[in-house]
This record gives sequence, structure tokens and C-alpha cells, in this order.
Amino acid sequence: MRKHRAILIVAAVYLAVILFGRLPDHLILFPTKTPIDAASAVRKTLPFQNGELEVWTGQSRRAQQQRRADSYILRFYGNADRAERWVAAEAEEWNDRAVEVWGMNYPGFGGSTGPARLSLIGPAALAAFDELKRHAANQPIVVFGASIGATAALHVAANRPAAGLILQNPPPLREIILRRFGWWNLWLLAGPVALQIPRDLDSISSAKAIRTPAIFLLAERDEIVPPRYHQIVVKAYAGEKRVIPMHGAYHNDPIEGTALAEFRNALDWLLTQTKN
Repeated sequence: MRKHRAILIVAAVYLAVILFGRLPDHLILFPTKTPIDAASAVRKTLPFQNGELEVWTGQSRRAQQQRRADSYILRFYGNADRAERWVAAEAEEWNDRAVEVWGMNYPGFGGSTGPARLSLIGPAALAAFDELKRHAANQPIVVFGASIGATAALHVAANRPAAGLILQNPPPLREIILRRFGWWNLWLLAGPVALQIPRDLDSISSAKAIRTPAIFLLAERDEIVPPRYHQIVVKAYAGEKRVIPMHGAYHNDPIEGTALAEFRNALDWLLTQTKN
């Protein structure tokens, strides 16, 4: 009887943790609220689910000179990262083009209110796009996502009229959880966690639904999202695409060297596509 009771207790605890513990949120998301110097980036907020969504914006030098942007970049960053750290510097990287960058902080990150939940990333990303679309009017919007931000970018492009996509080290979350982490727990943990990944963040189904032209930037030595998982998303992607390998690069390495030159050439192609 004691043995059976112990088994029942263990089973009850397991089910409680799986059903009510929000394991995907706790295991995948690493939100921060610590103040970060945003340099010249400008903060704006938009209403989102009884709170607000924080967005940081920056203009390239040419956009500042002509007092308008010819195109817009909607930026989604990786886990444990924040928009205010990068927007101003990234806007400067576009100085030869009249571009305005909008970087969104996920709910629970930075000044975005609400709990940090995977289920909120997709709706927040759509809200940011819709606000940018109102601001940009008829100008093209390119959606740029890195790491987990690529799942948000894919969700946006599958549901909104993005002019182009840039995807850096895109993760298929369910496949990574099941194939990379399932074996050591006999899928007792990985299985339920994978099933709880929101459909909004299913990179594979989103990729299959998109016809928008895209650039893929893939780190050759990615230690967080191994390259074989990048390829799952690349192969699923239905739109025209250009794939740029980042030789010798790890997950968080910057775009540089040969990859940077190829990226700039690919940008010319992508921005040309947005005008067609």
C-alpha cells in the first residue's frame, strides 16, 4: 500500500507540474527588467492586453536627413535580450539607406508590462506590426527576427503583409525540445513541454504558409540552435529565399566578414523585391 501510495503521489506531482507549472515559460524565457542605455533610440509604447508594449525606434542617417524613411525594419530579438540595447546601433548600420528600425520588447521584458509568457509573444508581435503599419502607411516593412525572435517574425509574416523577412538562426522549438532534450528524460518532460509550445511559435507551419522573400543567416557553429535545426526551417520555407552561412560563427556572434558582404548584397535583392 505504501508503495502504491508513493507512486500515486509522484504521479500527482508530475501531472500538477506538467499541467499548471508553465514549464515552457520557465524553461525557455529569461526576462530582464534592468535599465539599459538606449543611446539615441526613442521609446514609445502601445496598448496591449490591459497594459503596454514597449518599442524602441531609431532612424538611419539618410532617413534623418530626408526626414522620412523609405522602408521600415520590425526587429524581434533573442531570448534574454532587449531592444534598447541594439536599435540605435542597428539604425546606424543602415546609414546608406533611409530606414527606420522598430525593436519590440516581449511582454515581461524591459518596459513591456505583463508576465513573460510564450503565448503572448505572437499576439504582441502582431500588435507591433499593426502599429508600425499605421505609421509606415504604404512604405514596405521588413521583419527581422533572431533566435526565438525568428519565431515571432515568421508568425507575423504568415499573418500580415510583410514585404520581406530576415531570419537569423531560426529555431523550430518543438523539434529541438523533442529531439535534442527528450532522450534523457524519456520524453516524460520534453513531450508535454513540446506540446505546450503555442501554435503561434510553430516555425515549421508558419514557414510553409509564407511566400514573402527571405534572407536566412545561419551560424555554422551554433551551440544553442544546432545547424541541423536551422535547416528544418529553411527547407519548410515556401517563399523565395537566400541562405547565407556564417562560417565559424556561434549563436550570438555578429554578422561579419564574408557573411556581412553577402548579407549586404542580399539586402539589395530583398529591398528590390519589396518594391515589386
